[in-house]
Amino acid sequence: MEVLYGYGISSTLYLQMQYGYAQSWFAFVSTVADLRTTFLFFFPIWFHLQSAVGVKLIWVAVVGDWLNLILKWLMFGQRPYWWVRETVYYGNSTVPQIKQFPMTCETGPGSPSGHAMGAAGVSYAMVTSLLPILQGSDPVKSWCLQGFLWTLFWGVQVCVSLSRIFIAAHFPHQVIAGVVTGIAVAKAFNSVSWIYSASLKGYVHTILCLLFVVLGLYALLDAASIDPYWSLIKAQKWCIKSEWVHLDTTPFAGLLRNTGALFGLGLSLNLPIQGDMEKNMSWANNAIYRLTCTAATLPLLSLLDSFRPPTSTQALFYLLSFSKSATVPLTTISFVPYCIRTFVNVYQRIKVQ
Repeated sequence: MEVLYGYGISSTLYLQMQYGYAQSWFAFVSTVADLRTTFLFFFPIWFHLQSAVGVKLIWVAVVGDWLNLILKWLMFGQRPYWWVRETVYYGNSTVPQIKQFPMTCETGPGSPSGHAMGAAGVSYAMVTSLLPILQGSDPVKSWCLQGFLWTLFWGVQVCVSLSRIFIAAHFPHQVIAGVVTGIAVAKAFNSVSWIYSASLKGYVHTILCLLFVVLGLYALLDAASIDPYWSLIKAQKWCIKSEWVHLDTTPFAGLLRNTGALFGLGLSLNLPIQGDMEKNMSWANNAIYRLTCTAATLPLLSLLDSFRPPTSTQALFYLLSFSKSATVPLTTISFVPYCIRTFVNVYQRIKVQ
């Protein structure tokens, strides 16, 4: 394993030395690959374009990140920025000096890569959902379209993987494992249909199941005298700037953030107001209405994202993170469409008078 890690450090060093001028690009890719982009950007666009795809994106993102947490706790993967400072692999040789960046100091274990896994799962779900919509009767055009979308898909995976290696957050084998696992999760949800008609009770039971499995694994690790937060200690020790170590990168922060989004999705889809809106399909099928909802939702979610829960108290931070994430689907599915419909109805009444 040390040899594999050593190869990974060489890859990071090569990228940093040869492509240092692309630092801003790699940082941008890592930012976009975060699941926050799925919740705040891809989900609202897809939900108003084709609601079933939007629902699937949330499920793929949440379950995929939950599985990523489980695997990280079981695989005990190192991260380049702390492994290179602790290893005896180099012996008396000079230890490579790799750079750290504001996004380097992730606090969870390194394998598999959560960014690579999330990007692969979400983009695979989008591509496989987009192909049936865009394919026509012309086989040549269909073949070209498939070739373009899959080329774009793999281009995204390569960029995300290289960005994670460049900033010394992951080793190459960790991003490869992330891509493969992310695709597997997305493929599994392509054959799952019950998520589109799940009740609020079903959502709550799913969330409790996800939480109990994580808590159970946490208890087992603790009983085996293994500190589940061993990686946080390493991050705090070896990150060159303490302000780069963020509480929102810890395993439980991600878990509550994701389950909050899933709870918000289940709640908004099962609200009485949502059922009333679905009865009038002329609204749902109106392209202008959909575009208006999308245009109104995106800036609201961007404003919501600007709120950062205080980290002084962990319990309060976790609670607000859960609530903030739950607000995203509620805003997208219920609040914005309701406001737009109400405004149009009032306008029409005034116009008639």
